[in-house]
Order: sequence, then structure tokens, then C-alpha cells
Amino acid sequence: MAMTIQCEVVSAEERIFSGLVESVVATAALGELGVNYGHAPLLSTLKPGPVRLLTPAGEEQFIYVSGGFIEVQPGMVTILADSAVRAADLDEAAAEEARRQAEEALGGRHVEFDYALAELTQAVAQLRTLRRMKKTPGG
Repeated sequence: MAMTIQCEVVSAEERIFSGLVESVVATAALGELGVNYGHAPLLSTLKPGPVRLLTPAGEEQFIYVSGGFIEVQPGMVTILADSAVRAADLDEAAAEEARRQAEEALGGRHVEFDYALAELTQAVAQLRTLRRMKKTPGG
């Protein structure tokens, strides 16, 4: 039997995931972070992007988070997301349109730069989440 840890992924709106996992992979402040059973305690901010959960049944689940925090404690990983959506529930066409509009706004400079850059970052992270989910068998 594989070594597992309890994982909770929550946002202000709802609990997205709660259960045992073999591993968690997320985009932390300094890059991709992988957490398995026995990982040292840790607290880090999260960048917008995918969170990949590997369940004991071998199933991969992908969740898009717009940012937040990850806390690792013995036997427990908690992700407190600003907002979170299961990758399967993301609208690829809407994310592509948001990316296009943000790139256009950045090029035209007719909106505040920080806002347009944040919108672009969110859209690209959602698309990256969708693409990672589609690359996995059964995704």
C-alpha cells in the first residue's frame, strides 16, 4: 500500500477536495513544489496555476487555483486558495478570450498595466491547467 497524506483544497466559496493523496504538486512562490508522505513542514504562497493530486487509486485530479497558500504538516496538506476550480469545470474558450483581451490591453496601454498583467496571468494559468489535465490518461 502506498504512503498517503490527507489533503484539503478550499477556497472562500467551497471545499474543492478532501481526501487521501499520494502526492500534491503545486506552483509555489519559488517554483513547482511536490509534496509526498513524510515531507517537512512548510508554508508557502501559491502562484496562479494547476494543482495536481495523485490519489491512491492512481487517478490524477487537477484543480486551478488563482493563488493562495499551501501548508504542509505531518500527514496533512492544506491549500487555501483565493479561488479554486476543478480543471474539468474551466471554460477553455473563455480563458482564451480573456488571454487575448489582456494581451490586447497590454499592447494598447489603454488600461492600467498591473490589472491587465494580472488578467493575463490568470488566463494563461487556467489554460496551462487545462492542457496539463488533457495530457494525462483519462483527463
